[in-house]
Amino acid sequence: MTAPPTGPPTTPTAIPDPADPDRHFVCDRPFDPAADEVLPEARQKELEAGHWRLIWWRLRRHRLAVASGLVLIALYLIVAFAEILAPYAPGDRNTDFIYAPPQAVRLFHDGRFVGPFVYPFDYHLDLDRLRRVYTPDTSRPQALRFFCAGPEYHFWGLIPGDFHLVCPPEGGTLFLLGTDRLGQDMASRLIQGTRISMTVGLLGIAVSFVIGLTLGGLAGYFGGWVDTVVQRAIEILRSLPELPLWMALSAAVPVTWSPIAVFFCITLILGLIDWPGLARAVRSKLLALREEDYVTAAALMGARPRRIIARHLLPNFSSHLIASLTLSVPGMILGETALSFLGLGLRPPITSWGVMLTEAQNIEAVVLYPWLMTPMLAVMVAVLAFNFLGDGLRDAADPYD
Repeated sequence: MTAPPTGPPTTPTAIPDPADPDRHFVCDRPFDPAADEVLPEARQKELEAGHWRLIWWRLRRHRLAVASGLVLIALYLIVAFAEILAPYAPGDRNTDFIYAPPQAVRLFHDGRFVGPFVYPFDYHLDLDRLRRVYTPDTSRPQALRFFCAGPEYHFWGLIPGDFHLVCPPEGGTLFLLGTDRLGQDMASRLIQGTRISMTVGLLGIAVSFVIGLTLGGLAGYFGGWVDTVVQRAIEILRSLPELPLWMALSAAVPVTWSPIAVFFCITLILGLIDWPGLARAVRSKLLALREEDYVTAAALMGARPRRIIARHLLPNFSSHLIASLTLSVPGMILGETALSFLGLGLRPPITSWGVMLTEAQNIEAVVLYPWLMTPMLAVMVAVLAFNFLGDGLRDAADPYD
């Protein structure tokens, strides 16, 4: 008689799920009861991966959110390569073309394909309105240059270079969005201002999230007098008029500070004022989660409150935090734009969308030179993109709804 095999089985083994006795895992290795303690960790990783996968699948069905995400990716690519994308370097002036209108890029001249080109400007002085009147010279097409050497710059203020994606024609101009009162190209300034306006939101949100998560987490986990102190501080801060408070704090920034110092100071001001909403959301969520069994088990095992909050409580609604972060960035962008527009935020030579809009404070300039309002369109696109993406993330954050 042949003895039965004593080695481990080679066929897959069905292992019961501790959380659901009716469900089994199929394991391609022998089941060892002594190693059963590794199963909960593997199960937790599987659940976490499945949760984020479901969020991604649901977000992909929200077409407006996906399109908004692509728009934001494009904006942050502009942030990364602003010097290369801008036809002119920061501070370049064309004093012969003050308040010049936008130049249209054309492909056909006299019925034949020429390629991307612009018509040069001729101008004369209108003595009745005391302004220059520009007319394109349609007899002289000037071809644009691509991947070319143009005005010199310092990439991110560090690396010197002169490579540009597109350059003005030789001996010509390229004003895609016109020029301002100093003859500066509006398109180049808009591209360079994207870096400041879009990063102000990120840095401000980083500050407000650190404060909001910390104070909201402490108030929601401990309760009692800690919760009372945090709640009273939130109520006092939210009772103050937001815009006058911004204006008062921004006006306190010394005018002798460097542009970089002013930039970080404005970012800090925006972050210090924007945290109460997040703190309240974190507090209310933690008040409900702190009574769960896994929190009690972690406390009985000796976990400190900091670890319980950071490792067990906050990750349970991290998807909602991401949605809140996305929805908070537009407020930061609008805050910087409003302060700079009023002359209390960033100041030249820094270029931001708000700084550019100071050119449009004069209603006469808006009527005669409407292209000065193009930074407002950039603000609207960025704010709407963040809002639509935040709505999509908020809807996808609960895939079981």
